[in-house]
Formats: sequence, structure tokens, C-alpha cells
Amino acid sequence: MANEKQCANASSCGKSSCEGCPSANGGAPIDFSVKLNEKSSVKKVIGIVSGKGGVGKSLVTALMASAMQRRGKKAAVLDADITGPSMGKSFGLAGRAQGDETGIQPARTTTGIQVVTANMFLPGEDNPVIWRGPLIAGMVKQFWSEVIWQDVDYMFVDMPPGTGDVPLTVFQSLPVDGIIIVTSPQELVAMIVAKAVKMAQMMNIPILGLVENYSFFHCPDNGKDYKIFGDSHIEETAQKYNLDVLAQLPIDPSIAAACDAGMIETVQLPQIDSICDFIENNLH
Repeated sequence: MANEKQCANASSCGKSSCEGCPSANGGAPIDFSVKLNEKSSVKKVIGIVSGKGGVGKSLVTALMASAMQRRGKKAAVLDADITGPSMGKSFGLAGRAQGDETGIQPARTTTGIQVVTANMFLPGEDNPVIWRGPLIAGMVKQFWSEVIWQDVDYMFVDMPPGTGDVPLTVFQSLPVDGIIIVTSPQELVAMIVAKAVKMAQMMNIPILGLVENYSFFHCPDNGKDYKIFGDSHIEETAQKYNLDVLAQLPIDPSIAAACDAGMIETVQLPQIDSICDFIENNLH
């Protein structure tokens, strides 16, 4: 690669790519940004991230996009979780992506949310993506540069868990205005959140705040809230890193049922509306 010729460590580091390496290009910063399709318009880009899997990051992404669309905003979802795409299922989308020489057309949900997810490019939704990191990162870039995103007010990027190739690609290649970190109540998660926070800080990406999922179960029989996963540690984690707690979401079987039925747009939570208020008031 061209950058490797300028890197003093190229012959000894053993890596196939210099992307993300501070020694590349003689130590000077490299611009990895990818241009948006000339027919596209995207005003704000918000990444939804988590330090580990299974905390409901994709659910929060879908709920946020649905809530913004209900407010009269034009919302979009770029599903960057290439090996574990779930947006098509949640929104009830099926079929292959359509496009021509000018670009790829995003799918449209019932309410008009624009969505692109890896399943739209596979022979079937149960076909696995068995690719190495560079190919996966390349697909994420194509979702940004080759898809024709039409007059999007808020794009939500559903990222895979962790701090690997895809989050790095999104942070370096897309103009991310801020991220929301999704977590759960277990004490272990404080360490996982710390990794996500520190990566964002290292990449100079603003952190909008934390969202805790699975915070409690509201029993419809007696009206009491039960902390199924134990006491929350979200406040102390937020305080440690000077972050806002944007919402604490309940465990609700009806939400899971809506996702399975492809009807996530029918779910309305006051906590999600509060996050939308925060975004509209703080992202200008």
C-alpha cells in the first residue's frame, strides 16, 4: 500500500494495512474520510455503539430512527453490523437492494425510514458473511458513498460491538456528529463502557451520553418495578466520565415481539422521546 512506503515500521509490524496506525505517513495524520454520494444529503450522523454484544444497541437504533420519523424528521439507518445485521428483520424489510450506475437505493420502511443493511446484498437473510476485516470495512464505506440517501435529517449508524475494524472505519470515514453508548445494569459493563468511551475520546468523537437497557421490569399485575439484572451502575459510570444518562429502558416482552414481527415502528417509549429531545436541543 502507498502509505506503508512512508512508514518506518512497515517491514516489522506485520500488519496488512496502515489504517489507524499513528506511525503511518511519517506520523502525519491521514485523511480516511469517504465522500458522500453526490446525489445524497445527510445532515446529522449519530453512531449507536456498545462495548459488548447483547445489550440492545440495534434495538435503540431502530427505536431512535422510528421516533425521529414520527416527529416529522427524515430518518435513516445505516446498518454497519455487517456480520450480524438485524435492521431488515426489525423493520419488516425483505428483498435485494436496487440501484443503477448512479447509486444504490435504500429500502423504505412503512413510515418512510431509509435503511441499508447487509442482508439486502446476500442471496438469503440466513446466509453468513464470512469476510475478513478489510472487506467488512469496505462495505461500510460503500453504504455511505454509493447509497443515495435522500434529504436525511438524522442518520443512525448501528455499529457492531467492541472497538475493532468497523467502529474505527465509521469514526475515521464518516462525519460522525456524536455517539450514544448503550449498556446494561451489570457491574461488569462499567469496564466495557470505559473502552468505548476511551476509543471515542481518542478519535475525537463527541459522546452524547449513555443509554441503559434492561434497567427494570415493570410488572403489570402489581405495578412494581423489578431490577432483573441487579442494581444499576449507570449513574456512577456517567459521573466518572462526565457524561449524561440519556435514558434507562425497561425489559418489555412486547418490544421483542414487535421486533420479531418487523413492527418496531409501532413501539413508542417516553424514554426514547426524551433522547430525541436531547439530540434536537444539542446537535445543531
